[in-house]
Amino acid sequence: MPWVAAPEESVIRRVTAALESPQVSGAVLVGPDGVGKTLLARVAAERFAAPDRPTVVRWVTGTPSARIVPFGAFGRLIRVAEIGRPAALLRAARQSLIDPDSDLLLVVEDAHELDSLSATLVYQLALTGSARLIVTVGPETALPDVVTALWTDNLLTRIDVEPLDLAGTSALLESALGAPLEAATVEEAFRRSHGNPLYLRHLVEGGGVVRTDDGWRCRDDERLSLSGLIDEYLSGVPASARTVLDYLAVAEPLPRADLTALAGERAVAEAEASGAVAHGNMVYAAHPLYIKRVRAALASDRARALHTSVVAQLSKQASDQVSDQLRLAALTAESDTPGTVADVTTAAQQALRLGELVLAERLARSALDRSEGLAAQLVLAYTLAWQGRGREAGAVLAAVTPHTLSDTELMAWALPRAANQFWMLSEPERATTFLQTTRSRVSAPAARATLDALAATFAMNAGTPLRALRIAGEVLAAPHADPVGVGWAASAAALCSARTGRFNDVDALAARAVAGEHPGLLRFTSGFARVTTLVMMGQLRTARSLAQRYTDFAELQQPGRAIGEVLVAYVAIAQGDFDAAVALLGPAADALARTGYSWGPLSLMLLAQALGQQGQQVEAAKALGRAESRHGLKSALFTPELALAKAWSRAARGDATSAVDAAREAVQAAERGGQSAIALRALQDAARLGDTRAVYRAERLCIEVDCVLGRLTLAHARALAAGDSAALADAAADLADAGLHPAAADAAAQAQRAHDVR
Repeated sequence: MPWVAAPEESVIRRVTAALESPQVSGAVLVGPDGVGKTLLARVAAERFAAPDRPTVVRWVTGTPSARIVPFGAFGRLIRVAEIGRPAALLRAARQSLIDPDSDLLLVVEDAHELDSLSATLVYQLALTGSARLIVTVGPETALPDVVTALWTDNLLTRIDVEPLDLAGTSALLESALGAPLEAATVEEAFRRSHGNPLYLRHLVEGGGVVRTDDGWRCRDDERLSLSGLIDEYLSGVPASARTVLDYLAVAEPLPRADLTALAGERAVAEAEASGAVAHGNMVYAAHPLYIKRVRAALASDRARALHTSVVAQLSKQASDQVSDQLRLAALTAESDTPGTVADVTTAAQQALRLGELVLAERLARSALDRSEGLAAQLVLAYTLAWQGRGREAGAVLAAVTPHTLSDTELMAWALPRAANQFWMLSEPERATTFLQTTRSRVSAPAARATLDALAATFAMNAGTPLRALRIAGEVLAAPHADPVGVGWAASAAALCSARTGRFNDVDALAARAVAGEHPGLLRFTSGFARVTTLVMMGQLRTARSLAQRYTDFAELQQPGRAIGEVLVAYVAIAQGDFDAAVALLGPAADALARTGYSWGPLSLMLLAQALGQQGQQVEAAKALGRAESRHGLKSALFTPELALAKAWSRAARGDATSAVDAAREAVQAAERGGQSAIALRALQDAARLGDTRAVYRAERLCIEVDCVLGRLTLAHARALAAGDSAALADAAADLADAGLHPAAADAAAQAQRAHDVR
């Protein structure tokens, strides 16, 4: 029976308009399962890639079984043969997709099932305009941030694909049945299907609409859900074809040749003929709901046997592709023929390096089920800590017997344990003591240097940047320091240099920090150093652009995206873009609350500052309260920011005197910690709040720290202390020219008041 559920012409035109728009890179189609997103994407792609347009159309599909594998969805479309940093891998993947002689139209089905690197690759293609895209996603529930960012960042036009209305339901059924239907029949079909074309198809093909003497009628049996209808359909699929679906349930997609070797040519042909799978060299189920229902029905023993067979088949041909290797490792872990502990551990380390934490955890646990090897324990601990599961990570590391370890092994174990204690468990004193004790037990210079590098990071976070600079400097000068130690030391030294006013050192230190191969979030520490320096130099537009690049960086999964958004908000507050800052900091603070990192308290401090400057008294007080409750030794570096949060919260409630007191507290806290640049930054806020005594500290600090913001602050403070309306007006103009619009507005208001007094 013919079945044609053609998309509405108006919706097709919206998709093609998005593809042709210079403002966006294409469209994202959002809608429930079975509503027709794939058909709409296919029709729009065919129309866009007309014969007169040199366009290569490529399709990728996200699946649950490929989701845990780096670049799993892109399969044979890209070649990534070496494990490297995610940023380098993404560049290589993007280059392998692009054809310089033609445009690329990439259709991405079920983007909510993409692994993080595949999803990030799609995001980067949209961001850079390297390809036109049509992306489909399922119902908007628990979507990955990198997927929702496709439309929230205005890279793709979001188009909601709606079910059929009553008239559309009638037209589709009459077309399929070849006869007019009575209104009662259409209404009943509509009640059951809610206008879902996939439901209607299975309702008709499953005999749910029958011919009677009075015409076509819906059967009077139980009203099944869509899942129930699909279960009925699957129960009628030939047994051999069902076997094909079983294999796809554990490993979708599979090359047709491999699937044929596993299930037989006849089985694959029957599966294609019955409409259970799609035709092609790479075999997918005809609809993802088929696999979802098949997987739900698989017994664990049956699933394990299927994994074992798939592993045996795929192992016959070795691949140099990273995604193929890790996919095989993941399948092996679920089979009766697990690989060697060494191979599984190596695969876990590769997955960790790529940021695929779920896969890394699964593989590490598989290795540890058979052997208590340190390498697998370390991978598992890192994956747990980076997922915010600090207690579990601590338990894994506590199970290690340290007296049996070599110097290298002891260092490799001590680093994550100390870091986990400091940040995730909020036990900074214990972590520092543990690090010192461990250092006394190692003799290798490289190991000591790496432990010292982490000690420098602890000292920085604990609010002693000058001590951190001394320790980090020794590490960076040591010829035996390894890349891990250099990464930790250089990132800490970069941020400490920025906050103490040693701006000339920042870029070189930041470059050393990001040159290493150490995974994690060190790039944001050095990035904050560069952003801080640019703000102090009065280069706010450049600072905002740089900060934005960190949110667009390789790994958009949390907490990286949230930290990048903190950097953007930091600049936005200085620019007076409070709406943007609040919009970024609210979700970022929520995401960072689960991590234990000092970025979490900082995000709340900045949120309170932004809300206070908006005059939102109640919300600013709430954010301040949350910041105070999370602040401690591990975030002591940001004590000045907490005091400024108090200042602006008090200003929002109209308590000018108390606000000035809090701003002075911020200046004093910064000076006590040697953070001269941050003291100047706090003095600017003090002057804005009306502190006529800010000039004295500003004069002294400007001798020590030479920067645009310092000079502007000093001019503002001098004019305020003198009550000189003309000088205040000049200061306001200079602040505005530098992009410091809130300070400019406050100086202008002070100039007007001084003029009125005269």
